[in-house]
Amino acid sequence: MHSATHQAIDAVWRIESAKIVAGTLRLVRDVGLAEELAQDALVAALEHWPAAGVPDNPGAWLMATAKNKALDRLRRNKALDARLEQIGRDLEAQQALVVPDFVDALDAARADGIGDDLLRLIFTACHPVLSTEARVALTLRLLGGLTTHEIARAFLVPEPTIAQRIVRAKRTLSVARVPFELPRGAAVGERLASVLEVVYLIFNEGYTATAGEDWIRPELTDEALRLGRMLAELASGESEVHGLIALMELQASRSAARVDASGRPVLLPEQNRARWDRVLIRRGLVALERAESLGASLGHPLGPYALQAAIAACHARAHTAAQTDWARIVALYDALAQVAPSPVVELNRAVAVSMAFGPAAGLEIIDTLRREKSLQGYQWLPSVRGDLLARLGRVDEARAEFECAAALARNVRERELLLERAGGLAPPGRRPLPS
Repeated sequence: MHSATHQAIDAVWRIESAKIVAGTLRLVRDVGLAEELAQDALVAALEHWPAAGVPDNPGAWLMATAKNKALDRLRRNKALDARLEQIGRDLEAQQALVVPDFVDALDAARADGIGDDLLRLIFTACHPVLSTEARVALTLRLLGGLTTHEIARAFLVPEPTIAQRIVRAKRTLSVARVPFELPRGAAVGERLASVLEVVYLIFNEGYTATAGEDWIRPELTDEALRLGRMLAELASGESEVHGLIALMELQASRSAARVDASGRPVLLPEQNRARWDRVLIRRGLVALERAESLGASLGHPLGPYALQAAIAACHARAHTAAQTDWARIVALYDALAQVAPSPVVELNRAVAVSMAFGPAAGLEIIDTLRREKSLQGYQWLPSVRGDLLARLGRVDEARAEFECAAALARNVRERELLLERAGGLAPPGRRPLPS
């Protein structure tokens, strides 16, 4: 296979796979089967595109192929009801790559408020019949097109554990015959927490890619923002929905400044803040105000997403890195540690403490985290420790920590950055703060 064709297929699949699964799911009503048929379409592309060339509309080609395979499967199983028979007749009578699909018209006629396949897929995968861990893992696999390894990195758990969760989740949904629809009423709240977690994990994978040669994957951050904004319409009275939107908008506002012309990471203290997107910042601050207002009206404290958004807002409001209100950020991390304690939250709190009260104070926290099993393969633990040691003048120890962090990193750009620190210890301003 030509390398360019292979790269094109990989890029199209990353962008379109979730839509193909969702579109196929409308026909077969089985998550596992829908993913299998989408994979069959990918195999067909791998067989045909190298010789025939990449189609003008590769996403439509994959969707049509997956749907045709779904119809073939349904015919063989003699499982078409009257509605699916009509869909099948219509699909056979039209050019799928040119004429709008009958199923799309059917969905539009249903007028269910949002009418988005991907959003239906999220809520289907997040059905209460599954455990929270299974809901998140399955939705990341289907919606983000992430590999089991990437999901395992997001959860800080072994890869086989994630693989087992996904297999069991698809089997459970199939046996339970979970409908492919948006929830209504109280059912929205039941699934909302895991849906928010899924959307943010998708965003994070795009914001700082786990593996590969690119530091950021804009298609994932854009998709997470789109899904998050839809959720805000669906559950407009939920404070944490607006908190998540605020957090993603504020973080996404830095995207243009997070890499240089060569694609190398530019960390937070060095970023040109004039390149931050002021429109996204305004949207994020408005969403944060909405989250705070809703929480206050109900007498509820800020949730984890709203608190993280408030931290991001501290950076957004600072015109220069030196003007950052680190004391307030420490206080917000203290609050976050109360409502959503985790080793990663504590690691980020240590960074904030080091900026507010000096590297020794941060190092004291970091050293208590070195025994955390969930952080043993997490490259940012030795990276942060290396930075604090460098700031304290303990150069040899710092270099060893950066080398350790580089060995753990799977993202090429991230590894290069860490090796650069190990090789020469960058100037004091180049610190591994969240970017």
